[in-house]
Amino acid sequence: MANPLSPELRLHMLTRMLEIRYCEERIQELFLENVIRGTTHLCIGQEGVSVGMAAVIDAPRGDTVTCTYRGHGHALALGMSLRSMMAEMMGKEAGCCKGKGGSMHLTNMDIGLIGTFAIVGAGLPVTNGAALTAQIKGTGAVSISIFGDGTPNIGAWHEAVNLAAVWKLPAVFLCENNLYGEYSSYASTAPVDNVADRAAAYGIPGIIVDGQDPEAVKATIQEAVDRARAGQGPTLIEAKTYRYKGHSRTDTAPYRPAGELEQWLARDPINILADRMKADGQLTDSQLQQMHTTAQEAVQEATTWALEQPYPPLEAVYEDIWVN
Repeated sequence: MANPLSPELRLHMLTRMLEIRYCEERIQELFLENVIRGTTHLCIGQEGVSVGMAAVIDAPRGDTVTCTYRGHGHALALGMSLRSMMAEMMGKEAGCCKGKGGSMHLTNMDIGLIGTFAIVGAGLPVTNGAALTAQIKGTGAVSISIFGDGTPNIGAWHEAVNLAAVWKLPAVFLCENNLYGEYSSYASTAPVDNVADRAAAYGIPGIIVDGQDPEAVKATIQEAVDRARAGQGPTLIEAKTYRYKGHSRTDTAPYRPAGELEQWLARDPINILADRMKADGQLTDSQLQQMHTTAQEAVQEATTWALEQPYPPLEAVYEDIWVN
């Protein structure tokens, strides 16, 4: 384990993980109730990567993040409000993208979130653009691109990582390896054991981290960000994690081998951090239970509020097309 974080940061990360967990569970319920339409991709089980990453991002400095369609947790970890999230899920005008983005297209530049992308790998070139801007302007900002384990098999991934390495862009490429690219296991689609192994082809560091340990994730990303700020170029990080739910919507994940889910449930990121805090005298069982209750209530309050919000007017389809 990396050096322990401050009690305050640990408490913040645990609070956010609980909010993400209960928010995702409520989103699934709302989808099944036909309140949320389109599709949803839940990150339940991967919260440790989200909060570890967000603990490093300095949005006021200009740091940016792009990620996949499984991006609810990243958005909340970075600071998007539950109300803004829930309203966007429902297509309401009060959502972060005025109800026009939905589950797979979340953006909030105030927290550094350039966007979540429905197209696999689409965020990597955008991250390069943000990193190149920071490099040219000399702002010291870093851009992080988050993607799944299936993304390194497409051309855009190779092109983006290769270019970032050649130009030594201040970028960090963060893979959430949850063992499955949609419905296919990583082992059946990749010729190398680890995504991080591919870094050698680009002459950049490739690091593997336990994605279920928020503190380890934070420490690993911090090193990569510091390296990028110092002008030493990009790093490829592979966070070994797991999604408890299927790929999307009502996928029950019948492709998983027996016992696999249970093995990962035993290493839940929320429990790992909470148990560590209890062992260090920073948290009691009653305090943890109250945190669960508070998170559930906050999610329900945001849900109730979002349900009462109006949908955008039809003419809003012509707005926000161009930016000056």
